[in-house]
Amino acid sequence: MLLRTLALLFLAASAFAQVSPQRLRQQAQSYFDAGRFNGSVLVARDGKLLLSQGYGMANFEWNIPATPETRFRLGSITKQFTAMVVLLLEQDGKLKTSDPLCRFIDPCPAAWQPVTLHHLLTHSAGIPNFTSFPDYQKTMALPSPPAATIARFRDKPLDFAPGEKMSYSNSGYVLLGAVIEKASGQSYEAFLRARILDPLAMRDTGYDHPAEVLVRRAAGYEHSGSTLRNAAFLDMTIPYSAGALYSTTLDLMKWDRALTAGKLLTPASYKRYFTPGKNNYAYGWNVVTRNGLEVISHGGGINGFATMIMRAPAQGLLVVTLSNVLPSQAGRLAQDLLQLAAGKEVAVPTKQTEVQVPVETLRKYVGEYQLAPNFILAVRLDGSQLVTQATGQPEVPIFPKSDTTFFLKVVEAEITFQQDAAG
Repeated sequence: MLLRTLALLFLAASAFAQVSPQRLRQQAQSYFDAGRFNGSVLVARDGKLLLSQGYGMANFEWNIPATPETRFRLGSITKQFTAMVVLLLEQDGKLKTSDPLCRFIDPCPAAWQPVTLHHLLTHSAGIPNFTSFPDYQKTMALPSPPAATIARFRDKPLDFAPGEKMSYSNSGYVLLGAVIEKASGQSYEAFLRARILDPLAMRDTGYDHPAEVLVRRAAGYEHSGSTLRNAAFLDMTIPYSAGALYSTTLDLMKWDRALTAGKLLTPASYKRYFTPGKNNYAYGWNVVTRNGLEVISHGGGINGFATMIMRAPAQGLLVVTLSNVLPSQAGRLAQDLLQLAAGKEVAVPTKQTEVQVPVETLRKYVGEYQLAPNFILAVRLDGSQLVTQATGQPEVPIFPKSDTTFFLKVVEAEITFQQDAAG
């Protein structure tokens, strides 16, 4: 039995060590070559770099390449820092995660009386997500300090009873920012810097203020059809504690090493930090087992940026992908790199070949297609580019591989149009 166990451990260790930096580079390069990723990538094992490289441009207008030192907006990766701050305040005796929200928010509507900080941390409060409101796209360029943002959803009815289920809500994490300021007596930004960023020497991480001159800041871009454009402006008072931080791949490795070493929190607090609740969501992290690996991860999406951090603590693995061009497969690339680093094989994506299709043909496909009772795929023509939008999802361009079949670059998917006798 002992010999068999040792043999299995040897085989597992051998498989784990099989990946080469060249194979990791090949995977990342293939995503870039296929037009699915632009930005910076990091893969590390036990704090030692296996891959740390930029792909494409941090700024297309000045032809400035992306590097490991490029600062990207993180979007919702911010939430794990916000959750950490809440637990630090709990350790300080300033609050408890079981506290009612209304202890810190005034005026507090009656509907929020049963809501606790734990509900906010785990997206189980039922408070509507303000970034899903119909007017959000029209108002996102206007300054909205936390109190003004909270006022936008304060009087909305709850989507469900607190604790009943999980539904991702940026509103909850904006409220946590207000709670942090009330409990600490400091601004969210100041407390975060004093208790996390400065102690961990995360000098390339902070709250993104667009008016400030920030060296090595990546510009955000979005494809409109086949045209690359500057991303729509977002006033950074809006994402706040739900998504306003910037960082680099290298700084996020410092963050990972601090989490691995058990810095900042007690073991009991770390256990709660990483304990998943409904829909596998913990405190600012998703915790799932994927292909035999326990993976702790979170993605981010904010105008012009898509990000992902993935950790496999038992294997000492970290993957970070930070992208500044949308659409992006930053999450899919991170997943592939994690599997490769764990000794598993994944397919190398290939660049699909586009063909020219007459605009007259494309125009025939414009319309709305009901794929399910509550799921519609809208297709419109933007110049000579077909663009699709599924119910509740952003628009994405589709590219012809024939007169009737089109492919997406943001995900592995194809759309085929079939005409009946009536055309």
